[in-house]
Amino acid sequence: MPTGTLLIIDDEARLRQLLARVLELEGYTVLQAPDATRGLETLEQHAADVLVVISDVKLPDGHGVDLIPRFRAKAPEAEIVLLTAFGTIPDGVQAMKAGAFDYLTKGDFEQQLIVVVERAAEKARLRRRVLELERRVGQQYRFESMIGESGELRRVQQLARQVAPTDSTVLLEGPTGSGKELFAQAIHQASERKLKPFVAVNCSAFPKDLLESELFGYKKGAFTGALTDKKGLLEEANGGTLFLDEIGELELNVQAKFLRVLETQSFTKLGDTKPTSVNVRLVAATNRNLKQEAAEGRFRPDLYYRLSVFTIGVPPLKARPADVAPLADYFLQYFAAKLQKRLPGLDADCLRLLQHYDWPGNVRELKNVLERAAILAPADQPLTADFLPDEFHARPRAAGLLANPDDESLRALEARHIQRIMLNLAGNKPEAAKRLGIGLTTLYRKLQEYGLEQPHG
Repeated sequence: MPTGTLLIIDDEARLRQLLARVLELEGYTVLQAPDATRGLETLEQHAADVLVVISDVKLPDGHGVDLIPRFRAKAPEAEIVLLTAFGTIPDGVQAMKAGAFDYLTKGDFEQQLIVVVERAAEKARLRRRVLELERRVGQQYRFESMIGESGELRRVQQLARQVAPTDSTVLLEGPTGSGKELFAQAIHQASERKLKPFVAVNCSAFPKDLLESELFGYKKGAFTGALTDKKGLLEEANGGTLFLDEIGELELNVQAKFLRVLETQSFTKLGDTKPTSVNVRLVAATNRNLKQEAAEGRFRPDLYYRLSVFTIGVPPLKARPADVAPLADYFLQYFAAKLQKRLPGLDADCLRLLQHYDWPGNVRELKNVLERAAILAPADQPLTADFLPDEFHARPRAAGLLANPDDESLRALEARHIQRIMLNLAGNKPEAAKRLGIGLTTLYRKLQEYGLEQPHG
């Protein structure tokens, strides 16, 4: 049986009450008002509940068609059905153009009214569900929803917040799995484009010969198999944000077309002779050094300089160990709910191992590790190190030496110093040996001795 609240506005009390009774028998809650003034007051009081406004066209203090914008202002998600004693086609057309859902002539129309009201109510319900989903998505991808407490994360958030309200192109640099798409989503949600599409494209996920047609679209007959016109992802993102992940994977000829998009906000589809205009903000991401790629001829320098108007470096997880604990707690709660299993948290040894791991796969790897552990761990017990993969147990000395900041022994100080140098140089061993003033063979030996070397295999 249908449910929801309706508002009937009509100065004929008997007809109003009859319609209310018919619709109440269908399961609706029905509010009533005898004129436009009281109708608008009632609508304002119950705007969150009213799905459909059913209004007479000729009211003592207003005309139904003229009232549509005022109804919309009070309850933007509600649909409007107008009633008239003498309906004409021009009047119906005028009502529909003004935004009415339907226009009915009074008389023997109860069954027609029930059908129309249910269709209007369902449309209003759908609009509310969509708006609620948009609200949840907006909350999910806000900067405030990002999990972490480190100064490194806060610094990057501040940069992203500052550029978000602009239309500037943003280049996000950082290793795979560090959260670049999350930052792209947050930038979109904090911009004026947040109600428009956010279209994400992983350039490495498409075969190179298909990527161009997916991005720019094509006209019917552009190539064998092009049986109809196809809208590209650039057009899908019109008015919103296009996120190009792993943009370093673009072929040079596609890079040239994107340079034109950035310069003119237009492009030419495959098989077309006329340019297509778009209004798109571009956010790109890469795990490569695009400046170096451009210098070595593997990326167009002119495109690089257009992309890097505002560059943000998203740090790897190993550079922000303070974020491991809150991220681990979040993922563990998520998987506990998903598996319908109570998992109280992590024990101290397990957390220590997580905090001192290098995380080559970054946040994505942490999530995967905790999903595996959550599946294996028994319910109602803290997660222990026993449920972590083997690589976490291959470096016991590192855990012991580095976990205790009060250890002032020469071995602990040397281990911490080597670890800091290796982190600063992103694991570049020849450069680290040079910086430390020791031979490369000696460095390898010390890395193994202190459990700082990643296991192979």
